[in-house]
Amino acid sequence: MYVETINVVKQYANHLALNGVSINVPRGTVFGLLGPNGAGKTTLIRIITRITAPDSGEVLIDGRPSRREDVYNIGYLPEERGLYRKMKVGEHAIYLAQLRGLSKADARRELMVWFQRFDIANWYNRKVEELSKGMQQKVQFISTVIHNPDLLIFDEPFSGFDPVNAEMIKNEMLRLKAEGKTIILSTHNMESVETLCDNIALINRSEVVLQGSVFDIRREHATNTFRFRIRNSDFAFEHSAFTLVSKESYREFTDVRIRKQPEVATNELAKLIFDRFDVVAFDEEMPTMNDIFIETVSR
Repeated sequence: MYVETINVVKQYANHLALNGVSINVPRGTVFGLLGPNGAGKTTLIRIITRITAPDSGEVLIDGRPSRREDVYNIGYLPEERGLYRKMKVGEHAIYLAQLRGLSKADARRELMVWFQRFDIANWYNRKVEELSKGMQQKVQFISTVIHNPDLLIFDEPFSGFDPVNAEMIKNEMLRLKAEGKTIILSTHNMESVETLCDNIALINRSEVVLQGSVFDIRREHATNTFRFRIRNSDFAFEHSAFTLVSKESYREFTDVRIRKQPEVATNELAKLIFDRFDVVAFDEEMPTMNDIFIETVSR
């Protein structure tokens, strides 16, 4: 499923939640929807899922205006979690699956596959209130994907998970992407953005301030800084092709960070250093998505 929003505006009383927001979510990709708290991400998600309507602008699904029946082909895991604590886990999951259009028999069959995959089959007949927060999160994740929708929207899906289970969820998202699902991921976890996302849009103060592929954005924000690890040297070397950023010496090697001049090719810089020193390691220092997030929002 291909999703596009065009100049979406949403106003709540005196608060402008979205101001002409346009994003493009390619089919079969993981799209990161980023931004500080209150930027407008959840409002945009609620408009895409037809929970609320925009004041102006439109949402396109596969190139045509969004329709009411599209919601049956969307799986949405909201940031605000909620399960009926007194219900049994299996009954609750079947109930949610039926709300998404599955028959009771189909829901039970699919749930058993997912419960075994997530190692919670033994909790099928236990009450929700007996589950840990992380296990409840697993149930809600399963309930989001159980009807096999083409568009999946996850709002802070890693909240409440330990590193092992967070990794499990990441792997499931990559598996769903490999099956051709389109995924919108709203998160503050910038490490997961670098791991999972093909493209991102950064919303700040109700507007899109940055959009594109993760690779291109990191490349555009690169500072031409390179790291060299040199054996048995204090790096007493100057050249017009670069400036020294930092130097840290250890017993057997020296770590050097240098910033090349924009007109100098990377292979020219590498040859300068390799011809004079015993280089153990060499790489370009790329900014993290966390660095880019902070820089863009602060600016």
